[in-house]
Amino acid sequence: MKYESQKIALVYFAVAMGLFAIQVLGGLLAGWIYVAPNTLSELLPFNIVRMLHTNSLVVWLILGFFGAAYFLIPEEAEREIHSTKLAYIQLAILVLGTLGVVVTYVFNLFEGHWLLGKEGREFIEQPKWVKAGIVVAALIFLYNVSMTVLKGKKTAITNILLLGLWGLALLFLFSFYNPSNLALDKQYWWYIVHLWVEGVWELIMASILAYLMLKLTGVDREVVEKWLYVIVAAALFSGILGTGHHYYWIGTPGYWQWIGSIFSSLEVIPFFAMMAFAFVMVWKGRRDHPNKAALLWSLGCATLAFFGAGVWGFLHTLHGVNYYTHGTQITAAHGHLAFFGAYVALNLAIFSYAMPILRNRDPYNQVLNMASFWLMSSGMVFMTFVLTFAGTIQTHLQRVMGEYFMDVQDQVAIFYWMRFGSGLVVVIGALLFIYAMWVPRREIIERGAVETPAE
Repeated sequence: MKYESQKIALVYFAVAMGLFAIQVLGGLLAGWIYVAPNTLSELLPFNIVRMLHTNSLVVWLILGFFGAAYFLIPEEAEREIHSTKLAYIQLAILVLGTLGVVVTYVFNLFEGHWLLGKEGREFIEQPKWVKAGIVVAALIFLYNVSMTVLKGKKTAITNILLLGLWGLALLFLFSFYNPSNLALDKQYWWYIVHLWVEGVWELIMASILAYLMLKLTGVDREVVEKWLYVIVAAALFSGILGTGHHYYWIGTPGYWQWIGSIFSSLEVIPFFAMMAFAFVMVWKGRRDHPNKAALLWSLGCATLAFFGAGVWGFLHTLHGVNYYTHGTQITAAHGHLAFFGAYVALNLAIFSYAMPILRNRDPYNQVLNMASFWLMSSGMVFMTFVLTFAGTIQTHLQRVMGEYFMDVQDQVAIFYWMRFGSGLVVVIGALLFIYAMWVPRREIIERGAVETPAE
């Protein structure tokens, strides 16, 4: 570890992994409710479980991004973080807001209150006081990292990372605007949800992946930066107007069907470019880095993101297809693999690389870490195929044949059982990953010493 302030990242990673465990366990419970609908129906209804599952996903991913920024920016800028105190204050605000959200959701507190009660907009259900706290924390973070970069060395990685992080914070401001017109509400809502995951988050993903490739492969920085700029240009060109594939059926003009179909079809390109980038960097690499687990997660991130966000997104993005498939289990299949590949695997890759350095512990449980990769990835891929089959049957029976929704759900129940089984595998893999990150190998404990990790 070159800079003392990089230790900030360890605390962010710890909180993120705690929420990661809660998120996958919440997903497993939601999967069980699909096959046993009356489970906790009065104590913890499905809509609350789903909110906890999706919201904890978003929060722990963002905490991972923040931690990654605090880890890599000092090395890229060649100076300490502007203020470590501000970084910990920011984390405290985010943790307090997260606890407030959980308590509000679970106990349904302040229902209908404009400031204290939860709102009914998916992913941004947080009470307004929590949203205000998130904005304050984001401003603290952006000030802290921007001042660090401005006073230090500027690189393509830090420039793209800051662009993504600033975009993430600014787009979140739309969560405060909730127009009474439902079509307008959904249009602005997608400014947050789509332009996060298929816009600015892709910039964050590309910059962190570029940093990992730089460190793990030893490829020249100039080569990495050229790839980075191409990927970012493709992501913004396709992603911004690609928002139109969400406007097909919400009351917007018909021309969005063509704009959405054309530009969202092009969203495959940046994800393919990221996959090609990762494998080409490893192929050209001159360094045999000892951290094989971090490299595995990096390659897995790029590959699964291409299939989950790119291929599975393209499957139902054309408006003629989407007319039948939107809101079915095909959407769930795309969402699960896309989030896992593009952002979950990305965070686990930077955790795998940074934590041995931050904890001065190398070698660590790489075998367990790589086992967790194969468990989680195989479980998620199987879940994606299962939900795709379920969604295909659901589309035909419900949208084409006109059968009732609940009758169709009974006919695809076998796929929900398989989804639950694959979810159990993912949870085991996630817990194994957390164990591998925090528990040292036996021989390290026995000899009572640690070795300085390679960077």
